[in-house]
Amino acid sequence: MNNVFFYDASFEGLLSAVFEAYVQKQFPDELLPEGAAPPLFAGRVFHVATQEERSRRVWAALEKKLSPAALRGLELVWFSAIPGSDLLLFRYIRKAIDAPASVETDFGDPVVLRFAQLCRRVSREVLRLKQFLRFQKAADGTYFAAVEPEYNVLPLAVDHFADRFSDQPWLIYDLRRGYGFYYDLRSVREVVLQDTPLLRSGRLGKGQAAEGEEQWQQLWKTYFKSIAIRERLNPRLHRQNMPVRFWRHLTEKQ
Repeated sequence: MNNVFFYDASFEGLLSAVFEAYVQKQFPDELLPEGAAPPLFAGRVFHVATQEERSRRVWAALEKKLSPAALRGLELVWFSAIPGSDLLLFRYIRKAIDAPASVETDFGDPVVLRFAQLCRRVSREVLRLKQFLRFQKAADGTYFAAVEPEYNVLPLAVDHFADRFSDQPWLIYDLRRGYGFYYDLRSVREVVLQDTPLLRSGRLGKGQAAEGEEQWQQLWKTYFKSIAIRERLNPRLHRQNMPVRFWRHLTEKQ
C-alpha cells in the first residue's frame, strides 16, 4: 500500500514534507496537492502543514550537503512544473541528506540521472527565453512580449529582464500558463490578465501598437534577411538552435 503525502504544492511545502517524513519515518510513494482525489489504493495518508521553520531547517541541511550548482538545480527542477517533478525532488533531497558523500555525480542512480537531465533541459529553456523574447511597443509606451516556454521558466528569467531593460516599462506574459510579470520602472510584480484577443494572438493589434512600431518591426525583418547567407542555409541546424515553438512570437518569423 502506498504512502500518500498531501501538501500545498509550494516549494516550502515540499521541504516541510521532507521534514515530516523524517519525523514520521515514513516516505511518500506519491505527493499530491491538497484537494486532489486520493488514489484508490492509498495506504497511509499524511497531510503536511507548511511550516517556515521546518522548511528553513531542511534547506540549511541541504546547503551543507549540496553545491551551489545543485541547489540551483533544485529550483530548476521545481520550475519545470512537469508531473512528478516534486516527487523526483523529494527523492533527490532524501538521497542528498542520507548519503555520506555527495550524490551529485552518481549518474548510475536513476534519480540523480533524471534530476541532472531535467536541470539541463530547464536551464536551456531559460537561456532560450532570454534569447528569443521579442518586445512590441504599445501605444501607452509599455513594451509587451508574449512567451510560451516548454517549462514554467519565466520566474527564473524575470530578474534578467528587470536588469537588462530597467529604463522602460514592460509586460512579459506567459500565454500557456496565463500569468506574467509587469515592470513599472520601480518594481516587478506578477499579474494575471483577463482573456483578450491580445492574449490569444500574442500580437498588438491596430490601435494598440505605438506609432512607428510597425516600421521598426519591418526594419528588424529586413536586417534579419540581410545577414543571412543563402549558400550556408541549414534549416535543420536553424530549427535546432531556434526551436520552432518560439517562432510564433519572433518578429523576424512573421
